[in-house]
Amino acid sequence: MARAENKETVGPVARMAATMAKRLRLKKGWTQEYLGAQMGFTGAAISAMERLIHPVSDDMLVQLERVLGGGTGMFDDMRELVRLEKLPEQFREYASIEQKAVALWLYANHVVHGLFQTEAYARALITGTYPQPTPERAEELIVARMARKKLFDRKPVCEIELVLDESVLTRTIGNEEVMREQLAYLAECARRDNVNLQVLPMNAGLGGKYAGDRGDLNIVETPEHDHVTYLEIQGESLLITDRAKVSIHRQRHAKIRAQALDPRRSLGFIEELAGVRR
Repeated sequence: MARAENKETVGPVARMAATMAKRLRLKKGWTQEYLGAQMGFTGAAISAMERLIHPVSDDMLVQLERVLGGGTGMFDDMRELVRLEKLPEQFREYASIEQKAVALWLYANHVVHGLFQTEAYARALITGTYPQPTPERAEELIVARMARKKLFDRKPVCEIELVLDESVLTRTIGNEEVMREQLAYLAECARRDNVNLQVLPMNAGLGGKYAGDRGDLNIVETPEHDHVTYLEIQGESLLITDRAKVSIHRQRHAKIRAQALDPRRSLGFIEELAGVRR
């Protein structure tokens, strides 16, 4: 059954994709059932997409390009934009900036940073949050989060400095197997040439100096070599461009990094938790 709230939340690019798909289908004289059969979907799925009951999925855009695109690439061009539309509203602007970043300075002290999450870890987080999303919405968020990983292999290279609080590594999300996989993946990421991963140990506050007390931190260097900070808490976000404030954030990240284990010791610590043997 069509739900009005679904239609209201569908973004303009997803609406355009649905409109173009319907126009091209009708131009060919195809039924929804026939188009669905060509794409590997049901006629009901095509109907739901065209009527904006369920926004077009990434897999559907791939098949629309193959079956209806005619080599134009128009549905392929929509894929990244549709993924951005499906992100939480407060995160969309930052996500676009993140994908173009020259460098990232990151600190996470609650859960593994989204860029570094495995699919199983992300799934456990997203499906276990409150309020709990629908299965369809959860899948959209998981796909969008995994799509961010293309930044790791992008050219030109993005240099990434990540500091993880030790509590992030010892807090079980999902189950033990999910965590072992996540820890092994972090170790794999730490070996990348463009990634510097450090662990801020639990005893970093000894002596009364603890630079990580203000919470998560995301600092981006843009292609224009400007710097911006992104902060998020309890579903609210803040994108900061004021140079003086961002400068303080960069200095604070440097303090956090200085209090962390060095990269080699950090990697060894993660491998030990993961049970990895080199």
